[in-house]
Amino acid sequence: MLDPVAEPLVWTIDAQVQDTHFRLDWVGWKDVGWRSFMAAASDLAAMGAQPLAALSALALADTVDDFALDALAEGQADAASVVGAAVVGGNLARGRETSVTTTLIGLTPRPILRSGARPGDGLFLAGRVGMAAAGLAALERGAAQPADACIDACIGAWRRPKALIVEGLAMRGSASAAVDVSDGLSRDASHVADASGVVLVIEEAALRARTAGALEAAAALLGRDALALALAGGEDYALLVTSPASSIAGFERIGVVEAGAAAVVLQRADGTRVPVDPQGFDHFGRSSG
Repeated sequence: MLDPVAEPLVWTIDAQVQDTHFRLDWVGWKDVGWRSFMAAASDLAAMGAQPLAALSALALADTVDDFALDALAEGQADAASVVGAAVVGGNLARGRETSVTTTLIGLTPRPILRSGARPGDGLFLAGRVGMAAAGLAALERGAAQPADACIDACIGAWRRPKALIVEGLAMRGSASAAVDVSDGLSRDASHVADASGVVLVIEEAALRARTAGALEAAAALLGRDALALALAGGEDYALLVTSPASSIAGFERIGVVEAGAAAVVLQRADGTRVPVDPQGFDHFGRSSG
């Protein structure tokens, strides 16, 4: 049984705003409820926390009717059931634009921060990267009803991401630092590099191996580079972890941590290295990729 007295509480808050995080011609209200909950839950996963409970604050535009509200709540309830943290309260109001703000509370014996990476640690990744970005690119091109299975899989990854709670719990006791990949692998990796004062070396071959399949096929159809999508694409909610361990259940090693001025670099197959710009989504700038 979870004991909030015996273990430290951690909490997070995440807002999903219409026409910033979602458009209703790309996603249904049930998906909005799901996405908003999973985005918040991913922060708990990155801290190695067990979800405990959630609060939801909704600001609804006048165009949101009872049917839409019911669908949104159903999506939230489905995600809450998967994550294991019931919505126990919140607030409801009318506003100029629709926004869904989710607060999640969790428990962990030791919160995993971004600042603990050390030279010699391995760099590990759980989950997909680039899939949601490819799905969003397809939707931007009008592929709401795709004919290709790979495009369909990418759109599904954007509409229905899943917080990696199990993997977050599995890294307890092993991870020295962690972050969830919400704004793009390169951007979120740079947060760990900056907080820890280290260099994160991503091995191109290891990352390309993770783009094989649906992402590589979708990228070809979209005229995009799969590696670029994997590096800069956000909203997959993968987990990036550093650890002195040789392996972590549910994770694959994609690089190493080295001493040096904070940076993220890509190591090519021939051993050469190139700096990686912290591309991805910037809430106060522009998306790049």
